[in-house]
Amino acid sequence: MSHTKGDGRNTDDPDKAVMLAISSHVVRGAVGNRGGVFALESLGHRVWSVPTIALPWHPGHGPGTRIIPDDAQFRTLCSEIAASPFASEIGAVTTGYFATGGQVHAAADLIEALRRSNPGLIYCLDPVLGDEGRLYRPPEVLAAISERLLPIADIATPNRFELEFLTDLSLNENGHLVEAARTLGPGMVLVTSAFGMLSGSIANLLVTEKAVDLAEHRLIENGPNGGGDLTAALFLARLVEGQKPENALRLATASVFEILARTAKRGLNELSLQTDASSLATPFAMVQMRKLAGPKKR
Repeated sequence: MSHTKGDGRNTDDPDKAVMLAISSHVVRGAVGNRGGVFALESLGHRVWSVPTIALPWHPGHGPGTRIIPDDAQFRTLCSEIAASPFASEIGAVTTGYFATGGQVHAAADLIEALRRSNPGLIYCLDPVLGDEGRLYRPPEVLAAISERLLPIADIATPNRFELEFLTDLSLNENGHLVEAARTLGPGMVLVTSAFGMLSGSIANLLVTEKAVDLAEHRLIENGPNGGGDLTAALFLARLVEGQKPENALRLATASVFEILARTAKRGLNELSLQTDASSLATPFAMVQMRKLAGPKKR
């Protein structure tokens, strides 16, 4: 039987926190919690999973039934988790897709309650709002994330378009991304889909109080969905395991790039996590790491 300490650490493996993952669930595929939870569990973490919506597949594959819990039911579920005698097991929280603004507020209340019991809890916000300049969540969700979740997040992992939505800025180069990340709120911001320095490349940009690091790799054209969800989960897992931020960035980026490349080579339209589970733990893909200069947060 596994045991946990009051600070959320599993005493069978004290370096790995129990994690609470709040995001979407799909029947087919590896987006949202389907991919994130698999990745966390593959690295040895115990995970509690809370679905914000159930879908048959990613909407990019075509229309499908959307099952969204009633806001009141969702809030009750979150309240029960917060009041549970098992709540002290949770040492880290990650949130992704929210179907309604009410869900955001309920999740924020839950995180605040958990943090009162465990001040060392780490919260990673993946603001799943849109891509390629298109906001695909209602404005109420964007407003709720800005109002409730950004102020309490330790880490945020927006793609560059989501960073534009959250800051209401036009961001056309990495220098702009750094400046915007500094104003966002969390002390650590990982911007996915950042601008690569080399032709035909793409990058993840990590902005902290002390440094700006860029992890760059070859762009996978028409790759499957789920890379952002997976990056957020792996980056948080590596930090919880005690990796330095720049090494957590390198490992998370290498894992996702390796899995994307292998999935694309097979001609699949969903991440093949079960086939490439070894890439989650020990990626061999090379990513170009760069130190960038950036203005310090005021």
